[in-house]
Amino acid sequence: MTCGRQNQRRAGLALAAAALLLAGCGQSAETKGADGAKDGAKGGAAAGASASAPSSAKVSVAPLGPGEVRVGGEVAKPYSVTLADLRKLPQTSVEVKFTSAKGEQRHTYQGVPLHDVLKTAEPRFDAAKKNGQLRGFVSATGGGDYRAVFAWAEIDPGFAKSQVLLAVSEDGVAFDDAAGPRLVVPQDTKGGRYVSELNQLWVGVVDPVVDGAK
Repeated sequence: MTCGRQNQRRAGLALAAAALLLAGCGQSAETKGADGAKDGAKGGAAAGASASAPSSAKVSVAPLGPGEVRVGGEVAKPYSVTLADLRKLPQTSVEVKFTSAKGEQRHTYQGVPLHDVLKTAEPRFDAAKKNGQLRGFVSATGGGDYRAVFAWAEIDPGFAKSQVLLAVSEDGVAFDDAAGPRLVVPQDTKGGRYVSELNQLWVGVVDPVVDGAK
């Protein structure tokens, strides 16, 4: 009788131990499954973020040749021009007087109106706005990263009395082809905007800057 009760007790303990073991295995499997799901979600999110991240690759721009001027910015037809190209175009001559670090300067320059050069690139001004071109400007960059800015009205013959030139010669002496043209600004009393070794003309509009500052 005693032996029977002992056997029943042992059998009950064995069943209880087996139940605990199975419960533990099930919880471990559920935990691992949850962790795996979390890892999968993290991996999917990382992959999605990687796929949606914008590429940092930059569009390569061909290097400028000696004396070459790149015309770009808000234009439909960006292009490059050289002194040799400018010499083939109709020329304008102008006598100027201005002051510089060297004192008073008097010279006669020959060249092409800046407006004509930029017009070829077809600036993209908003035709829906009254006198949309008056929102435009031109940045001129020369040797040593020297830079000067012009309002479009300063170079547009429809508004300005004098014409800014891309000069090809000074006092009858042609500029060296490798040096490039020089900007000549007859209306200026100082020579700060007479940009030498010109290499870039960039057309822009003020709207993005002004509207973004509101």
